[in-house]
Amino acid sequence: MENFKLGVRASWITVGINFALGTFKLFAGIVGHSYAMIADSLHTLSDVFTTFLVLMVLSISAREANDEEPVYKKYLAALEKLLGIILILMGSYLAYTCSRLLIFGGMSKPSIIALIAAFISIAIKEIMYWYTINISRKIKSISMEKDAWHHREDALSSIGTFIAILVSILGLVSLDVIAGVAVSIVVIKVGRNLYNKGNEKYEAKIDEDEIILNLEIIVKETPGVQGIKSIRSRIFNERMYVDLEIFVDPDISVREGHDIAKALQYRIESEFKSIKHTMVHIVPNNK
Repeated sequence: MENFKLGVRASWITVGINFALGTFKLFAGIVGHSYAMIADSLHTLSDVFTTFLVLMVLSISAREANDEEPVYKKYLAALEKLLGIILILMGSYLAYTCSRLLIFGGMSKPSIIALIAAFISIAIKEIMYWYTINISRKIKSISMEKDAWHHREDALSSIGTFIAILVSILGLVSLDVIAGVAVSIVVIKVGRNLYNKGNEKYEAKIDEDEIILNLEIIVKETPGVQGIKSIRSRIFNERMYVDLEIFVDPDISVREGHDIAKALQYRIESEFKSIKHTMVHIVPNNK
């Protein structure tokens, strides 16, 4: 549970930073007359949407099963489709605007504020990479590790934006608009993926019973585990979320129990690709 809370807290920090960064980049792009920066800001804000949706999924998965769960899933699917449509429309409009400028002219040279915003974006995204990768290693979360590498990819994308704006300021104005088209296409792709995800049927396409049986074997084989108290699971968006209670020696230290839980969580999420997240609870074996 401690690892779960740490991961959620890190995700909320990511949402806050991305929202602030995306808003600043949008302002800098508009004021600085840089279409590349405007498109890059939409890309950053799309990360806010996707991370927020992940947090909603984790919140639903942490609830006790009840009759309202399908309703939550239905609302989440509708929200994913809505956000996907918004990103597709915004990306398409920006790509259309940039294309018209390339064809008919009227481009203006970006100002220094757009270049500064691109540099700040590179620095912040790199810091976010190191922050997230350290958290992922601490809680042994594969999903957070993937999120960390996504920050690194964003930093590299911002380097491309920085170069395009710099070259435009130096004289080749069209490069900023070309970069705006390229990043707009990325935003459209993110929106399309969100829409398709929301359009999927939230029905199980995996054999939950078979996975639970294999899961029990792995848990019992794990050093330090003396038994299983309970295994609860649910399937959401074709991925499993597992809540596991295991018995351990009551005389071991808290740190030893914590290490057993971390090792088990990492092994489960590494070996079962259909399991999105695992929460491992330690229970003293007083029998």
